[in-house]
This record gives sequence, C-alpha cells and structure tokens, in this order.
Amino acid sequence: MKPTISTVGELKARGYRPQSVKEEIRTNLIAKIRKRERLFPGIIGFDDTVIPELVNALLARHDILLLGLRGQAKTRLARALVHLLDEYIPIVAGSEINDDPLQPISRYARDRVAAEGDATPIEWIHRTERYGEKLATPDVTVADLIGDIDPIKAAVRRLSYSDEGAMHFGIIPRTNRGIFVINELPDLQPRIQVALFNILQERDIQIRGFSVRLPLDVLMVFTANPEDYTSRGRIVTPLKDRIESQILTHYPRTIEDAVAITRENAWTERDRNVVVPRFVQELVEMVGFVARQSEYVDQSSGVSARMTIALMELLVSNAERRAIVTGEKVAAVRIVDFQRALPAMTGKLELVFEGEQEGVVKVAKALVGKATRELFLRYAPDPLAKLRSGERDPYAPIIAYFEQGNTLELDDELPLDEYYGRLAAVPELETIARTYIAADTDDRAVRAVAMEFVLEALHNCSKIAKEERIAGVAYKDMLGSLLRGKRFGEDIDEGN
Repeated sequence: MKPTISTVGELKARGYRPQSVKEEIRTNLIAKIRKRERLFPGIIGFDDTVIPELVNALLARHDILLLGLRGQAKTRLARALVHLLDEYIPIVAGSEINDDPLQPISRYARDRVAAEGDATPIEWIHRTERYGEKLATPDVTVADLIGDIDPIKAAVRRLSYSDEGAMHFGIIPRTNRGIFVINELPDLQPRIQVALFNILQERDIQIRGFSVRLPLDVLMVFTANPEDYTSRGRIVTPLKDRIESQILTHYPRTIEDAVAITRENAWTERDRNVVVPRFVQELVEMVGFVARQSEYVDQSSGVSARMTIALMELLVSNAERRAIVTGEKVAAVRIVDFQRALPAMTGKLELVFEGEQEGVVKVAKALVGKATRELFLRYAPDPLAKLRSGERDPYAPIIAYFEQGNTLELDDELPLDEYYGRLAAVPELETIARTYIAADTDDRAVRAVAMEFVLEALHNCSKIAKEERIAGVAYKDMLGSLLRGKRFGEDIDEGN
C-alpha cells in the first residue's frame, strides 16, 4: 500500500533512513532467502546454475553483465530484479532524478529542501518506476544515456552553461535510486561506453567538461551476446573491468525445463479446446535441442527459445483451424501439423554455408525428422536394433502392411473419426502406440496422434517411406517407393 506521509518532517518522525539501491536489494534478497521464497518466479532452468551466481553478485553489491546467446532469458532475468526493490520509496516532490528527501543530489532538490525544510513535500514512487532499460544501438548518444546542457533552459533561466540547472537529464540519471539495464552492450559505440566509466567507478556523471557532478545511486545491469564481440562490436576493456560480475546464461538443459518454458510463454488458450499431447510438447522441444547441435545451424548465433514457443503456437493454430473447418469442439495437435508450422523455424534458424546450400525449409524438415527419431527412442524400442534369437520385431506387422502395397494418406483437415479410422487400419499400430507412447490415456484423439507418431518415427528410421503433399502425407512401402523412382523424403505434389 502506498504510504500517506507527505512531508520531509513526517518522514523524519517515522525514523526513515536513506539506503542505497544496492543495499536495499541486498536487504530484501536476504529476507527472501531466509523465508525460502522463490527468488525469480517465471525463470526456469537456472536454479542450480545462473541464479546462485546472480544472488552472490547481488549480495556483493556488484554491477552485472549477463552474457549468453539469444533467447536465453537475459532481459527477462534483468527485469525480474525489480521485485527485489522496496514497493515504494519517497522522493522530493517534482524531482526529475528521484532525489532522496534526506540526501538530495540535484540542484532543484537541494534548493527546495533548503528553502522549505521539514515542510518540503514528498512523493512516493512504485518499484516499477525505478527500472530503466535501453537497447544499445549505434545511434545512441551520451545525451540519451547521461544528459546534456540544454541551451534553451539556460537562456530562459539566465543560467551559465556550467550551472547544473541548465542540464537536461538522460535516462540513467532519471533512473537514480533504481536499476538500469543496457541490452546488447557491444552494439554501443566505444566512445559511448567510455562515458559509462564514471557511473560504474566513481558513481557520478560529468557533462561536456563542466563541473556538474551528480553522485548517482544505480544498479547497472548489462546483457550481451558472445557473438557480438566479433561480428558487431565489443565491450571496451576498461568498461568490462569495471563490471564486477559476469554471469553466463544457457539454454534449457533438460526436456522438462524446455517444456515448462514453452508452456509458460506460448499462447495456447484458444476459443476451441486444443489438446497438445505430452509427447508432442516434448517433440517441439526436441526440435530445439537437435537444432542446437546441427552441423547446418550456426551454433555461435544460437537457437532461441522463441523458436520453440513460436512453433508450439503455430501447431496449436493449425489444430484450431482444423477444428473450425470440421466443426469439432476439441482438436489435438497432430504430427502432420508440423508441415504447416515450419514458418516458426525458417525465420529463426541462422544457417552455415552447408545449410544455406540445402535450403532453410529442407533443413527445418530434417531437424523435425531427427527430433522425431530421437524422441521416439526414449519411448519405444529402436526399430533399427538387431534382434536377439527368437525375439519378435514389434514393428514387423506395420512394415509388412506397407510392403503389401498399402498406402496410408493423411491430411491436416481430416475429422477425428476419419483420421483415427485410417490409422487404426494398420495392424498392431494402435497396440504399439498404447504400449509405448500413450499408455496413460484413453483419449482417442491422443491415441491417434501417438499412432501417427509411430509411423513418422518408422519413416525417419528408414523402415517405411513417406511422400509429402501440399496439405498432408502418404506413408507407403520403402522398397516399392525406391523402385518407382521416388526419392526418400522428396516433396511430391500429387494433387493435380
């Protein structure tokens, strides 16, 4: 609740004592640790790595550099620091730089407190007003960040340029007593980075050589991508030396963490109920894991978590569209929907030369295929494993079905009954799906998707062939397709 104290005198009577922002954060952080509260809600996968290092840096009252590839929650983590500030703090009423009523630093606040004493009015600002953020771009100037002399203000007030009253404050002074974040620090021109030296070391600012000094109280947080050091810019050595803690971020290290991140950030609540089976959620994340190891993807650029979030949203959208077309109230995301969701990947994959030669669409399809194979092996026996003497191949009836010349066609607008019926016609397919993939559900829609998942995995293990159409796929015999001259994995339009 916002305090009702309105003057400096009342503030003194309540025993208020000034406190630096870093000490304030430290105090609140210690209180949360003692209560065993979750320090950074919504930040997933960093509990044993990044967060302990960040906590140590804050306890040490350090300025911080978060270093990591794109999509590793650096900015989100920096913004979460706001919750470690007091809910409200007092400032001198009308102050542009959040002057503390008992320790004013600007000319305006000092003069007002000197003139009005204990009757000086105060205002209360919320913690969210004490956070500033700037994306570093080549056109950022010292005036933007720190400030400049305003000749119009000097002329109107008849002030010398050396007078503090003639100063126009930049965004950092306006975040005094708060947290200021500069994203993508290497993109900031070296001469602008140099202007930050005083803030980090001496905790003050100087303007155009005039003796204007303001002892600012700011926690500085920077983010950077390691690739930027060579491709776009660098952090000048003296500035890097003044940032006491450099913390390395990373992508989620487990499928479970990745699923939780996407679930929290992806927009999946639609007008129609769209079901995303657990193994499909895992497949989406496996695509990200595979992409981060692919020889066709530029690993120095990284594969953002935003790719899997966007992929999930497009999958849900395609299922939603199918429900609208068929008139069904509930839809489950299917494997065939991945064909329509590739745009979530093609715009977010930075390819190396070999990948550019293959083409981004082809690389995206290959990543989905490899992810399907790797995830399937976590659930079911390896279709390529050598069988022991007397051991039965569980996939033999399925493969035999296609060897007999049968073809299974699926498209992304099939109603559930027809979709399920076509899949159920394949011998033993539902049994395998129930046994290994969807053993814990009686939902027919989810079982049907599990059956399609088995077929897709067999295709990616080169056990059956698949022809891709504009709006669907056709599974058929591998050997027969090769003899007919169909290339494995080739896009074929047989609709005309």
